[in-house]
Amino acid sequence: MKILSLRRPFEGGNTIARFDVQLDGLRLYNIALKRTGAGLRVFAPSAFGAAAVTFTPETATAIIEAALGEIARGQTTANTVAAA
Repeated sequence: MKILSLRRPFEGGNTIARFDVQLDGLRLYNIALKRTGAGLRVFAPSAFGAAAVTFTPETATAIIEAALGEIARGQTTANTVAAA
């Protein structure tokens, strides 16, 4: 798994970041990392009013940890960080 790019929002709200991730030959774009009443969750964009992608709890946890790792690196410049 690799975070391809990560964008932090300019203003407050529940969205901590939006990012692109590569998983086993699959690239997902514009995933949202959000703070919810149930803790941190990741959401893929929707299509026609329904979820386009959902994640198993284990995959969601791994994606959250990878995104938080990129945020912790503190490499945000111009509101965007690209994974090395």
